[in-house]
This record gives sequence, structure tokens and C-alpha cells, in this order.
Amino acid sequence: MTNPSIAVAQLGVVAPHPAARVADSTERVRVWDPFVRFFHWSLAIAVLIAFLTGDALEGLHVFVGYVVMGLIAARLVWGVIGPRHARWWDFVRGPTAIKAYLGDVRRGHPARYLGHNPAGGAMAVALIAGLILTTLTGLAAQSVHGLKGVHELIAYATLCLVPLHLLGVAVASFQHKENLVRGMIDGYKRA
Repeated sequence: MTNPSIAVAQLGVVAPHPAARVADSTERVRVWDPFVRFFHWSLAIAVLIAFLTGDALEGLHVFVGYVVMGLIAARLVWGVIGPRHARWWDFVRGPTAIKAYLGDVRRGHPARYLGHNPAGGAMAVALIAGLILTTLTGLAAQSVHGLKGVHELIAYATLCLVPLHLLGVAVASFQHKENLVRGMIDGYKRA
């Protein structure tokens, strides 16, 4: 019989298993390193500031755009050299895995992952890609006439992902009976 804690350590997913711990286990393990947590919350604050400043405080808006670019550049590197759950290979999955996971969510019995689940990984990639396009078009719009509209369109499209991200966190927290926001604050999740 397979030890469920070994399955967690090797695969990063907690699959239903007769010997698995009950859902209300109090044992917690470190999943999110300090840089991932700093990146997540700093990026959220920077995007909020960029959204609120826009044309009204253009200098601050542009500065925050550079901050977002710097944060994303650092995260891209950290996704290669950082600890296990920060690495791209740990949570970037193909469309088949994402579709299967979302089907399981809809049916109410998705597998539990210590790191990002397939849908969460897809959302992280989508948000980062959207922010890369937003910052690059914002930078280009400073010198190329007519790109401001493209920049704004991409920015609003990217912002539309935020409620979906929050909904995914809420649904996963409910289905797995754990506070995922707390995990992104203190770095720990239920084992």
C-alpha cells in the first residue's frame, strides 16, 4: 500500500486514498516560498495602483508599469531556479489536464494539489502573459501613436481574469476545506 505522504511529496497532488489523512488534518507543510508570496501580493498591489492611476497620474502609472515588468522578469527566472512549487514544470499543465481538472471541479471532486492545481497554473500563466502584453504595449504607447487603445484593451482583458482567479481560489478553498489565501500569506498549506 502506498504511503499518501510519499505520493504528496513525489507528485504534489493529494489523490483519494484509503490511508489518506482526513480533510481536517492540522498538519501543515511549507508550499509557497517568501519570494512567491512577495511576488503575488506585490504584483496585485502594483496592478491595482496602475489601474487606479491611469491617465490621472501618468508618471506613477508608468513607474508602476516598470515595477510590474521587473516583478514578472524576476518571477520568470524564479520559475526555473526557485523551489519545487515555484517552478513552471510543477504547475504548468496541458489543455487535457486542465479540462479534466475543471470537469472534476464541476462534479465536486477535484484532486487536491499542494502547489497550483492545473486550472490555477493556467490562470497564473494567463495573468502573467496578459501583464507582459499590457506592460509592453504601455511602454510602446509612450512613443508610438495609436497604441494607447491597444494597451487599454489588453489591460482590461487581463483585469477580467482577476475575478475568475478569485472565484477559482474561493471554489478550491471551499471544495478542499482549506484557506488558500492564508497559504499565500504564510506559505503553509494543509499536508
